[in-house]
Amino acid sequence: MNILPPGSDEPAQHPFSALDPGCVLDALDSVGLHGDGRLLALNSYENRVYQVGREEGAPVVVKFYRPDRWSDAAILEDHAFVAELVEREIPVVAALTLGGRTLNAFAGFKFAVFPSRGGRAPELGDPKTLEWIGRFIGRIHAVGALAAFEHRPALTIASFGREPRAYLLANGFIPGELLAAWTSVIDQALDGVARCFERAGRQPVLRLHGDCHAGNVLWTGDGPHFVDFDDSRMGPAVQDLWMLMSGERPEMVRQMADILAGYEDFADFDPRQLYLVEALRTLRLIHYSAWLAMRWDDPAFPAAFPWFNTQRYWQDRILELREQIALMDEPPLWPA
Repeated sequence: MNILPPGSDEPAQHPFSALDPGCVLDALDSVGLHGDGRLLALNSYENRVYQVGREEGAPVVVKFYRPDRWSDAAILEDHAFVAELVEREIPVVAALTLGGRTLNAFAGFKFAVFPSRGGRAPELGDPKTLEWIGRFIGRIHAVGALAAFEHRPALTIASFGREPRAYLLANGFIPGELLAAWTSVIDQALDGVARCFERAGRQPVLRLHGDCHAGNVLWTGDGPHFVDFDDSRMGPAVQDLWMLMSGERPEMVRQMADILAGYEDFADFDPRQLYLVEALRTLRLIHYSAWLAMRWDDPAFPAAFPWFNTQRYWQDRILELREQIALMDEPPLWPA
């Protein structure tokens, strides 16, 4: 069954529909790397990412960027930032330079090739693991603070809150019978976010990983390494810390203390940024709904997220934002 975006009469053809296995292998051939036909689609919806076996040498990971999302300059800023981290022996996975460049083009797609790096999920319940991860994030931020992105966006209340709100309303995603309740609660939530930013005071922004959750931190016998800087942007340091926390409030306080015990070995941290934790979580929830809506013409999204844009989905989002409004008024997660 085809699930159509609001106002659409026919299934949309998406550019990624042209990205078949033959195109993937031909793109790899175009940069001098020859696949042996073994393709494994990796878990990615924003882009298309494949592990490809090679006739000679180790497998590689090929990322095809979503058309029209990033400019070439923005993608190259991501690559350059990760290359800076590699130069300082920080464990990240950088795009390979092939033919003198890291960004390639084939059949209308932009793509980059990365070495394949395995690993398991980190044990975030272990204080030593959190401290170890915190040390490396501190090192990433020490480098991130040395310069600013020119072509990549910043994480702001506007970009992650007001603009997503406007998109959802303008494109008719909110059911009519829930429109008043959703509009009221999202406006209250954004007011709460603004108050949190006021409490935190003026905070410096720096180049971040941007999406530093446990799935983007892989663990080996040598410790953590960080992957997927595709959402790298300017923002407050705590954005790369709060997604590593989970559980009840006392547990999150302990987790933040463990992270900061390592982080502050390499970078300063203003504790007032802890006022931003629930505000940033609220912005991420709002942005996530709009992200799904903006991608709804991509056939992979209705198949992977069939619960999106149902009556129950929007009812749950209203309840979720009400919970966030209350959490944003609680004291921040001050480590003991």
